[in-house]
Amino acid sequence: MNRVVVAIGSNIDPKANVKQALAWMAREFAVVKKSEFVYTEPLLYHDQPKFLNGSVLIETPLGQGEIVTILKRIEKELGRIRTANKNGPRTIDLDVVVVNGEIVDNDVYERDFLRRAVEELLPGLL
Repeated sequence: MNRVVVAIGSNIDPKANVKQALAWMAREFAVVKKSEFVYTEPLLYHDQPKFLNGSVLIETPLGQGEIVTILKRIEKELGRIRTANKNGPRTIDLDVVVVNGEIVDNDVYERDFLRRAVEELLPGLL
């Protein structure tokens, strides 16, 4: 069984979209634990609303590639439109950040809110 931390973020109707993303994920994976969700200032592109960010720890027999495929499908179902500005507003953003205790996304080191969420879900990892 793989243990995976998925980062979740939204700044377009964030409460509703995060809630829907969590519900979709619970249908696809065993959601073991949720971190606290916090509002954060946008990074790199500032002319947009604050983001609601947090993470979940899931368990699944699926590999990372299969998990990412499912997360992209959930993003699409929730209206995610990929634009040239990859730092712009979005209905939902779902990213694999830790797989079986290995950090696979360097944003964990660069974004305080994400590091705190990972520490909350997997104490002692960082």
